[in-house]
Parts: sequence; structure tokens; C-alpha cells
Amino acid sequence: MEYNEIIIRFLITFFAGLLFGLERQRSHKPIGFGTFIFVAVGSCALSIIAIIIVPENPLPLLGAIVTGIGFLGAGALIRTTDKIFGFTTAAAIWIFAILGLIIGLGQYFIAGIIYISIWLIVIVDRFLEMKGIGSYQRKIIITTNKIINDGQIRSIFNKNSINYKVIDYCIEKSNKKLNIAMLIEGKKESINHLPQDLIKEEWVETCKIE
Repeated sequence: MEYNEIIIRFLITFFAGLLFGLERQRSHKPIGFGTFIFVAVGSCALSIIAIIIVPENPLPLLGAIVTGIGFLGAGALIRTTDKIFGFTTAAAIWIFAILGLIIGLGQYFIAGIIYISIWLIVIVDRFLEMKGIGSYQRKIIITTNKIINDGQIRSIFNKNSINYKVIDYCIEKSNKKLNIAMLIEGKKESINHLPQDLIKEEWVETCKIE
């Protein structure tokens, strides 16, 4: 394989991962542009190596790439007692591994179809989000200025029709404060309005939505 062709494949893969990763980071998703670039470029490199080392049958090495990326995607999942979040992020990592692999094989037409499909999905998801259709998850961290009970927290979330699950709970006895980290789920407009309601409560010291 010519060096120019190898460079072209790497550049296409790099910028494909960069553009999508920047969009994910701008949307405050848990995985940013760096991960997508690493996954895509790494898969591209391995597929090129597979062609060079075993040109007559690169499939075993290519299959190992897809399997290995599956474990990385599983790390993006967030599990609570009754739900698992992060499937879209895990799937995005997996599809970018496939994209890098296909570009590494020189199948630009198929790669183009996949990349366009990815962006169409992002655009539709954004449209649904703007319309308030569907349910979205965020992580919220609340610091209180006194010890409160669960009912006080529940009333705020029920008011905004938001489901929540406590994932971390820390009591500062000396300062009489609580640090609570929760996964929240609901419509985007409800989640965006939540800080305004929380800050009105006299027991809230700080709140941060990630």
C-alpha cells in the first residue's frame, strides 16, 4: 500500500471523528471528541495493519477489533438499580470503530453512507429534543446548607415531572451539609427549568447539572 493512500485514510478518519466528537462535546455528552478520534483512528490503523500483514485473510484481525471495541462501549454505560443509561454513547463508539475500520480498508463509499447516516440521526435527535419529545438524562449535583429529608427533594422533582435516582450521598456532619449526586430523567425543558426552582429553595447552596 502506498504511503499517500495510508495518509489519506488516516486524515479522513481523523476529521470524521473530530467533527462528530466536537458536536458531542458541545452537547455536553459524557464522551468528547478525543475518545471518538482515538477509537476511529485506532480502528483505521489496525485495519490497515491487518491488510498489510495478512492480505489474503484479514477477517480474523478485523473481527477482533469489533469485539474489543464492544468492551470499550460497555464502559460508557451507567447502571442504576433499575435502569441502564448510555446506550447511545456506547453505540456511537462502536459505529465509529466500524467507520475507522471501513476507511482503513479503503471502502470510502460505504464509509460515506455510514457517516451521513450518523449525522442524520444526530439531526433528528436534535429536532426531537427541541420539540421536547422523548426523555433525556443528566447528572445533577446538589449541595445543601443544612440536613434535609428526601421529601423536600422529591417535591421539587415531582413538580417538574422529573424522575431521579441518587447515585452518591455524602453527609458533612460538622458543617451540617449534604452533597447529593443524582441521575435525572425527563423532558429537556423540564431539566433546564429545574435549577431555577432549586435555587429558590432556602436549603440549596449550589447545584450543578452535567
